[in-house]
Amino acid sequence: MMTFTETTGLVAAADGARLHWTALGERTRRPAVVLLHGGPGLPDYLAGIAPMIADLAPVYRYDQRGTGRSGWRGRHTLDRHITDLAGLLDAWGVPDAVLIGHSYGADLASRFCLAHPARVAAALLMCGPFTGDWRTGWRAERDRRMPPELRDRLRELGELSHRTEEQEVELLTLSWFPDHADPERGRRRAALAARRRRPVNWAMNTELGAENRADPLDGHLGELRDRLPARTEILGGADDPRPLASLASLAHRLGVELTGIEGAGHEPWLERPDLVRARLRRFVRDAVGA
Repeated sequence: MMTFTETTGLVAAADGARLHWTALGERTRRPAVVLLHGGPGLPDYLAGIAPMIADLAPVYRYDQRGTGRSGWRGRHTLDRHITDLAGLLDAWGVPDAVLIGHSYGADLASRFCLAHPARVAAALLMCGPFTGDWRTGWRAERDRRMPPELRDRLRELGELSHRTEEQEVELLTLSWFPDHADPERGRRRAALAARRRRPVNWAMNTELGAENRADPLDGHLGELRDRLPARTEILGGADDPRPLASLASLAHRLGVELTGIEGAGHEPWLERPDLVRARLRRFVRDAVGA
């Protein structure tokens, strides 16, 4: 198994936020890959993906402001998160990057392409962004995968004004386990993630969610198609409760390739690691000319 040099650091934003980042691999190589985690409101959880491709290009990750080791208090906006990413690229000396965004990170990558197209060498949108009326199908499939008593318990926990630590872990476990194709393993994976991906910045989740609903990406797809780099692809789990048909529609409208990973849900690298690794390596190799 290959070993890579890991580097960590902090970048200070103009408003005082301090963004914690990690790089894996030889940082002098260009272009670099930047992994954008989802949530919004979770700390970075993509450490398992970085070693899959770190021999091809340096791989950067960071905790978005107000999460993990990036401490900050204040209102969150999409523009602020886009500015954070641009500032990080400047601090790393990366003029343009290969962006790989997962879930909300795919939304962030898309919004960054709209704002800074010249700074994106290639983009892989993984399990997102979802457009159109995708939430109806997602809720129906999530409910189908959950026994009635667990649906009731999830609703009960969600309505609490304050939750204990154990109640928070239970809420996240119940929220996340239907995301996996295999329900038994999914329950164990969700329980583990509920303890590791903590604490959740619920204010960030609410604020960015509200802004995205007020100005959805749907209204910018024509402009996005024009500004995406030539090498752009979408990858999704065929068994994600979020409908793969939504990603297929997006791929068609953007004129990009969609790959569906069979037997995988919203985090396909956990359930089909070999398939995802092969796809990521092909994409990155083509993007950096390795």
